[in-house]
Amino acid sequence: MEINNILVVSPMYRELQPLIEKENIRKNFRFIPENELENEDLKWADALVSFNLKSDIDYSQVKWVHSLGAGVDRFLYGKTWNEQVLLTRTICSFGQRIAEYCLSYILKDLQFHEPFHVAKHEKEWKPFTPKLLSDQKVMIYGTGEIGQKVAQIFSGLGVEVYGVSQSGKRKEHFKEVMTMEHHVSRLAEMNYLINTLPLTNQTARLFSKNIFGQLSGAGFLNVGRGLTVDEKALLDALKEEQVRFAVLDVFAQEPLPKENPLWEHPHVYITPHISAVTTPDEGVACFVETLKNLEEGKPLRNRVDVEKGY
Repeated sequence: MEINNILVVSPMYRELQPLIEKENIRKNFRFIPENELENEDLKWADALVSFNLKSDIDYSQVKWVHSLGAGVDRFLYGKTWNEQVLLTRTICSFGQRIAEYCLSYILKDLQFHEPFHVAKHEKEWKPFTPKLLSDQKVMIYGTGEIGQKVAQIFSGLGVEVYGVSQSGKRKEHFKEVMTMEHHVSRLAEMNYLINTLPLTNQTARLFSKNIFGQLSGAGFLNVGRGLTVDEKALLDALKEEQVRFAVLDVFAQEPLPKENPLWEHPHVYITPHISAVTTPDEGVACFVETLKNLEEGKPLRNRVDVEKGY
């Protein structure tokens, strides 16, 4: 594939430009914000590097699209994709970042940070015995690169880690991997659920009463995609104490509207889609590696299967 003209469209295009120019890549580049993107730019370009897409733009005019994020649902979900156009995604420290994000909330729960904080304000001496990670069972939805890294870190700390995937194929660091159809019977055993799944037709609103209704006071952490969760079903499960608390980093609508009841719920923790941020340095490093591998005909480990959506 011959790539000469590359269009970089991103909110952080000013940060990306000097980093890419520093690589001395012998290509023609244009760096623009998304709101300035026009069809004429794409007619010029052979490749597009971006994080988000405008629905009224025809992206099939380029040969290659590279996502600056790990997820590609903004490119594929609910859209028709020209399979002649190569789609790749960014692979960097997402798994490490997500693992540390989830671990921070689980440790906060096991170490009783909030009850101790309340007791401190009330000036009351209330001993609680912290729980051990090695006594916990965690179900991770998604056993790809991110899910495997989370499993590696958690299992290394003694956690009993289970996985859920479309295939149910055995993966390292998981005690057991189950399919979507066969994992439900194990949910009552779980202390925590972590969702790392991409948004596809199969995962949309996956987390509904069918899953939440099987839990026995588990913690639910969503670092995948907001549209994989039925918010009403989650609120109902919190009310019934099937879900003890929820940590939500992604939402069906972002920013989360002020009138959304999740804001007010005492057992819901909200963060603004920061569990796995692409830094400019990491974004450029993955793009440069992908371009090099593409031109040298090497395998692309970050190539997206557009039929599967990841």
